[in-house]
Amino acid sequence: MSKPKVGFYWCASCGGCEEAVVDLAETVLKVVELVDIVFWPCAMDFKREDVEAMADGEMAACFVNGAIRTSEQREMVELLRRKSGLLVAFGSCSHTGGIPGLANLYSNSQESIFETVYGDGNFSTVNPEGTRPQPHIEVPEGTLELPTVDEAVKTLDQAVPVDYYLPGCAPPVNLIVEAVLAIVEGKLPPKGTVLAPDISLCNECPRIDSKPDEPFITEFKRPHEVLIDPEKCFLAQGILCMGPATRSGCDHACIKGNMPCTGCLGPLSHVKDQGAAALSAVASLVASNDAEEVSAMMDKIPDPAGTLYRYAAPASVLFKHTPKPDRSGDA
Repeated sequence: MSKPKVGFYWCASCGGCEEAVVDLAETVLKVVELVDIVFWPCAMDFKREDVEAMADGEMAACFVNGAIRTSEQREMVELLRRKSGLLVAFGSCSHTGGIPGLANLYSNSQESIFETVYGDGNFSTVNPEGTRPQPHIEVPEGTLELPTVDEAVKTLDQAVPVDYYLPGCAPPVNLIVEAVLAIVEGKLPPKGTVLAPDISLCNECPRIDSKPDEPFITEFKRPHEVLIDPEKCFLAQGILCMGPATRSGCDHACIKGNMPCTGCLGPLSHVKDQGAAALSAVASLVASNDAEEVSAMMDKIPDPAGTLYRYAAPASVLFKHTPKPDRSGDA
């Protein structure tokens, strides 16, 4: 009996999700025994035409990391969607938009990026002619085509229908292994499920006993401004932590490193907007009802939108959002 075929692809992201696969270490041997990796251009010499030559649905599953920002990325995920039985949003960027999605906080982000890279916005750029990349250019050999940059960053499911989500920046190794085993063994939950515990990180935090029951925050502090108590709740120390609004499943890696949660595993299933949920949770702990005092406290949080929506701007209801593709005909 042939092994299920799987693929991995990298869109707009830092590459940490690819490293997460490598971080499987000796466990990767167990994965390789179970599946046949037929597309992983980051690690092996696979080409787009290799995927095009596959029959539709030939890959049992494809794990796509990264947000969608360019025409090339859109074309590739549309192709991978056709060739895959299951398409998995792999990591924060494909799941909720990730760090690249912070560009959606700015109007005309495409032009801002081009100005920074090719214009006067970057002191290291020498481009007196103001040359910008062009979608098409004629050369002696023919016409060259470059990918175009979209105005907004999209999550994977805003570009194509997605079957499952494997969250995290990068996805924890244990969640990767569990997902692969579930696919191979046919023990997957209903489509659309996030393959991580549906319970907040705060509820399972080893510091939960030190979190007061009543409003207690009188001042917000940044981690570098204080000597952090390694046993005490971050919020109780006035340090903004996304734990109340973020899924568990990471084994509290940041908490164990004495740093607050930044929200990379995304929201729980009943939460529509992770940033709004985090703001609500934190606001309920502020020990003041005076508008001026609360405003002064919030001023201590640099870039509140970028902090609360660090990984989830494109998926939020507050920022530019593209409707998900219709999958009403899916099984």
